[in-house]
Amino acid sequence: MEQSNCRIEGMSIHHVGNKTNGEALVLSDAVAAPASDKLHTLLMQYFLSAFGTAEYYTFSFSNGDVSLNPVFRFAQQCFDTPSTLHSISIDMARHLYEVSAHPQIKAGDLFVVYFRDMEIENHIVDAIGIFKAENQQVFLLPEWEQTRVAVNYAEGISADKLDKGCLIFNVQQEEGYRVCTVDKASRQGDAQFWKDHFLMLKPCGDEFHHTKELLTIARQYVTQQFAEEFDVSKTDQIDLLNRSLGYFKTHQAFDKEEFEQEVFHHPEMIRSFQQFNDDYCHKHELDISDGFDISRQAVKNQARIFKSVLKLDKNFHIYIHGNKDMIEKGVDADGRKYYKIYFENES
Repeated sequence: MEQSNCRIEGMSIHHVGNKTNGEALVLSDAVAAPASDKLHTLLMQYFLSAFGTAEYYTFSFSNGDVSLNPVFRFAQQCFDTPSTLHSISIDMARHLYEVSAHPQIKAGDLFVVYFRDMEIENHIVDAIGIFKAENQQVFLLPEWEQTRVAVNYAEGISADKLDKGCLIFNVQQEEGYRVCTVDKASRQGDAQFWKDHFLMLKPCGDEFHHTKELLTIARQYVTQQFAEEFDVSKTDQIDLLNRSLGYFKTHQAFDKEEFEQEVFHHPEMIRSFQQFNDDYCHKHELDISDGFDISRQAVKNQARIFKSVLKLDKNFHIYIHGNKDMIEKGVDADGRKYYKIYFENES
């Protein structure tokens, strides 16, 4: 995330252990200002470089009253009175300590940072960053004394590898602020506490999330239910994946009825997709609009996981990007399966 004019206004650091494992919460007694311009640059790189795509969330709470969300409340107090950063960072550390209940959650150093002049969607605002460093690395330190050298080592945090973090932008307070989050351990099963239990975030109802979720639903429908419900080949599945992604690549806005007609064609397939879509949204508590502007960035991100590869034993991979009528499946007289591929140009 490029933030050329942004600067660190204040920073507090605490150590948050795992309460269940009997580890301590160690609170610092003062702010920790960067001691040099070089250190400020390294800290900015560490805090911000992991935030790539601006995928925004908002704070939430189980009963819908966002004012009961602890981190939202702490951020609100800090934005109102930035000089209270350190005392509020202590409240944040204590809250994190209380929710770090699963034994897989790692201890780490918690950084709470107040940023000035951060850009979000062409607006310059203040922001609060909450970052947790869970993994230490070993660094070799050659130590020279004239022409004699000794090698030592030190353990520390790599400035290139943020483990967990979030940025809270001081916009749309009434809706729960705009928040970006990073969690490198988010796929480790029971350790998924950062977004859900500590921050308690939900996706913004914006074009990025609508695009992302609709593409996810289409992909899961084709790869899961479509093949089970209809007598189709692997090439039919890949063709449907290509058509689904192709719709989002070639349209500026999403229209539910138009999408269903262009991609699925047949009434029984459309009804099947609609049922899958309804069940998925109910299960995941999603409210996706029937019409919205398509996010180019979300399409680009999702395109990476739309697989258009036909794998044949361990010998061949066939990439199918378009007209499935140019590939023909059959079985020869000896019972061997084959694909016949037609083409017009070779390069």
